[in-house]
Amino acid sequence: MSAQIIDGKAVSQQCLKAVADAVAQRRAQGLRVPGLAVVLVGDDPASAVYVRNKNHACQQAGLESFSYELPANTSEADLLALIDELNDNPAVDGILVQLPLPPQINSQNILERIRADKDVDGFHPYNVGRLAVRKPLLRPCTPKGIMTLLRAYDINPKGQKVVIVGASNIVGRPLALEMMLAGATVTVCHRFTQNLAQEVAAADILVAAVGKPHLIRGDWIREGAVVIDVGINRLPDGSLCGDVEFEVAKQHAAMITPVPGGVGPMTIAGLLENTLEAAQTRD
Repeated sequence: MSAQIIDGKAVSQQCLKAVADAVAQRRAQGLRVPGLAVVLVGDDPASAVYVRNKNHACQQAGLESFSYELPANTSEADLLALIDELNDNPAVDGILVQLPLPPQINSQNILERIRADKDVDGFHPYNVGRLAVRKPLLRPCTPKGIMTLLRAYDINPKGQKVVIVGASNIVGRPLALEMMLAGATVTVCHRFTQNLAQEVAAADILVAAVGKPHLIRGDWIREGAVVIDVGINRLPDGSLCGDVEFEVAKQHAAMITPVPGGVGPMTIAGLLENTLEAAQTRD
């Protein structure tokens, strides 16, 4: 029996509509339209696609979008100066600096320079710390999007065994905090984990977020598990795949996200929800 496909594109459209309705209501009340500034340094093709998608989503939801495309040789000092300007700009509610950055720029310095109340990516140590102490404000977008996706499909992590493969600051670590907040028992696997197959096989809910094509074999998946595949990898033939061996995994799982069309759209939806929330907090 094949797994039910978790349609992130459809759920993200519902989220964007809710944001658009809230923005329209703000307009009707004479309130300011939320503004999102997106900064791209260099010409990485994947990053350029992400930025275009974010700008399109802003237009769809009625948000103001400010784009800054800087050359690859931009200095850290110049990027910090731009962030300072955006921090002080009252029309900007959210600031997103597209990662990865060129090697001459320390990414952590940049993320920490963004004002915490404008950190709509949710990467600032203050916002991650708020999540850690169970008092979240702006939440990291991909974990937030995953939790929204689970709710949309009536998947409750409470009391469930959640296994997260990947311990990045962007997905794995903050998602572990989200899952614990939801009452799950959480295992985070990483490059030092021994017997990954055994850990994966124990999962009621599996989240793969490593960025290695088909790292998770489909026959590792427990019968009836929920599989959330965050990975998006380009194969030599130009096609995209996730971190999970999808065709085999869907024969074991109860529900599974596709790649593309699963978690990716939810990340952008989470970003716009955060921008609206930042604006509402500043009113």
